[in-house]
Amino acid sequence: MAGADARTDAREERRGRLRALVTDRGFVRTADLAAEFGVSVMTVHRDLDALQAQGWLRKVRGGASCLPSAQFHGSTGERLTTMVRAKQSLARAAAGELAPGQVVMIDDSTTCLHLVRHLPDHTPVTVISNSLPVVSALAHEPGVALIALGGTYFPAYDAFMGAHTARSVQAFRADVLFMSTTAVTGGRCYHMSPETVQVKQAMMAVAARRILIIDHTKFAHQGLYALAPLTDFDLVLVDDAAPAAEIRWLRENGVRVRTVGQAPEPPGPHDAT
Repeated sequence: MAGADARTDAREERRGRLRALVTDRGFVRTADLAAEFGVSVMTVHRDLDALQAQGWLRKVRGGASCLPSAQFHGSTGERLTTMVRAKQSLARAAAGELAPGQVVMIDDSTTCLHLVRHLPDHTPVTVISNSLPVVSALAHEPGVALIALGGTYFPAYDAFMGAHTARSVQAFRADVLFMSTTAVTGGRCYHMSPETVQVKQAMMAVAARRILIIDHTKFAHQGLYALAPLTDFDLVLVDDAAPAAEIRWLRENGVRVRTVGQAPEPPGPHDAT
């Protein structure tokens, strides 16, 4: 038993180091990983399969990558550092759609995570989410009744996703859903993870009102799995850097879109007067 425990510990330590290498370098070759850790290529493949299943990286031909792609859009930590000003402005605009007493469903996106700081201004409110950061942020907030959706935990996304989570969603009804997506192409949302799509579609099915929050970079991204057409949303909020042609096309095709201006940068230490 002790030997088995030691092997498990060694495997988990190796996978942690492997994950860190891929994150640091962006792309690492399978053969180089095998040489680095003194294991077989097959062992590396098993490690990469496990890490991919958890959402940390994507296996590609000859190695592994943590760079955003049609199949992978980066871990939660990586996404939290991108388009921050736009996401904050969009969250403020989304908060204007809230009303006290509502049941609010929030997905696992980092875009909608910025909405959490505005919820105390609209209490009492019931929040349903599969996002661990959302649950943690609201766990001790007065006036917020909190319902956490369980299921399979995906560490890279810091959220619960998959079939069990989708079934859990079906037990509830929400007044409003706030969600985001990886990519928007041809008036349709796409995502890189079928487990994520499964949960988001379940959320859309139980929400009386659906609000999509996206920054302009979503129009340049690619996604593998179709999620929903934008016409399925009651409102789409997007920052004002979105391509004008895209916004015009969406409106002409029946999508209710509102553009949101970005807040100015806070003054730095040398800007004060």
